[in-house]
Amino acid sequence: MKVILLADVKKVGKKGETVTVSDGYGANFLIPRGLAKPSTSFTQAELARDNAAEEARQIELKKAAEEVKAKLENINVEFTAKVGNDGRMFGCISSKEIVEGLEKQWGIKVDKRKFIDKYPANALGYTRLKIELYKGSQGYVEGVINVHISEAK
Repeated sequence: MKVILLADVKKVGKKGETVTVSDGYGANFLIPRGLAKPSTSFTQAELARDNAAEEARQIELKKAAEEVKAKLENINVEFTAKVGNDGRMFGCISSKEIVEGLEKQWGIKVDKRKFIDKYPANALGYTRLKIELYKGSQGYVEGVINVHISEAK
């Protein structure tokens, strides 16, 4: 029996693939649980239409990520921090604070879990942090956030 998988099934295949399984496995397990549907000319056309829509969505996501990357190149996210007598900063600026500052100062939303550099900004001056803006079927887009930390007066 040929079926189109609607979800990833361990040891069978990935979502969207057309696979051949035994008649009993397909009819009694995969189809009733909503993990697959029978492969017919109608469902094949539906799968092709869904794949085209997903491809178009991925292209739009990549284009949006490229726009965010271009915006990030020209801006600095500003922070102030307390400094001790020896000129060292107290604490650090976390990725969460950087994301909040970016949204508050520039209106750009990014996910704090997508930072490639896992270390926090903990020194006065400029710090460049890499962030993954898009990763998918259309490739990979990586941006750089410029963080400027100055001494609080």
